[in-house]
Amino acid sequence: MRVKIGDVRLFFDVEGAKLRPDGATMREVPTVVLLHGGPGFDHSNFKPDFSRLTEIAQVVYLDHRGNGRSDRGDPAKWNLAQWGDDVRSFCEALEIERPIVMGVSFGGMVAISYATRHPEHPGKLVLSSTAARSRQDRSLDMFERLGGAEAREAARRFFDNPVAETMADYQKKCLPLYNRTPSGPESILRSVMNLELMADFFKNESHTFNFLPELGRIKCPTLIAAGERDPILPVADSKDIAAAMTPGVARLEVFENAGHGAHRDQPDLFFKVLNEFILG
Repeated sequence: MRVKIGDVRLFFDVEGAKLRPDGATMREVPTVVLLHGGPGFDHSNFKPDFSRLTEIAQVVYLDHRGNGRSDRGDPAKWNLAQWGDDVRSFCEALEIERPIVMGVSFGGMVAISYATRHPEHPGKLVLSSTAARSRQDRSLDMFERLGGAEAREAARRFFDNPVAETMADYQKKCLPLYNRTPSGPESILRSVMNLELMADFFKNESHTFNFLPELGRIKCPTLIAAGERDPILPVADSKDIAAAMTPGVARLEVFENAGHGAHRDQPDLFFKVLNEFILG
C-alpha cells in the first residue's frame, strides 16, 4: 500500500488489527510504527521477526522516502530532517495518534529526528542499535576487535568511499560480524535497495549529523536498546543518547552476547523487554 505524503508516495504494510473483539466491546491496541535501517534498504528485514508483536499491538512497516518501495523523490530531500518530518506526516495521514515509533539502526536516527522535531507527537519511542551522532572511530575499533585488522580496513574503505567495490568487500568481511546469528544472504536478496541513496548518505550527512544537543527535547518514554557486541553502532553510542536525555525519560537496556539489532541474537529477551515497555 502507498499513501501520498507531500511530493512522494510512501509504501507501508500493516500487520494486526487496531480494534479487536473483547466481549461486548472492541478493544483498541497500540500502534507501533517500525522504521527500517540502511539507508537504502526497506522494511523487509523486520519480517517475520516482528510479527510476534501483533499479539499486543498493531504493527505498521514503513519504507522511508527514497528507500524500498517508496517513491525515490527529489534526492535533495534525502536527509534526516525530511525523513523525520515524513514520519509525522505519515502518521497524520493515517490518523495514527500517539504512535509508538521504533527505529533500528539508521531508522533510529530517523526516529530521533522525528521526536526532536515534533516532541509532542509520539506516545513512546524505541531506539534500537542506533546513534545520535556519527562515531566511525568507535565502529572501526569494534570491527577490529571482532574481525581483526582486515575487517577494520574493509570498513574504513567503505566509510571513506561507499561504492560497489568497497561495498562488496564490506559485505564479505564486515556484515558477518554484525550478529552472532546472521540473517543470511536472503535478507539482502529480498530487499529493494537504493544504492545511490546509501552512497549519498555515507558521503555526506553521516559525517555531519549530531542530535545530542537536541535530545533533551524528547518528552515521551523512550526505550534505548543496544547490543554489547554491535560493531557498526557500538553500545557507547546508545549510552551517549541515554546520558543526553532528560532524567527519567529514557531507559537503557544493554543485551549481552548480542550484536546489531538485539532482536536478532536475543529475540526472546528482547521482545519480553519490548512488550513490557509497550504495555507499561
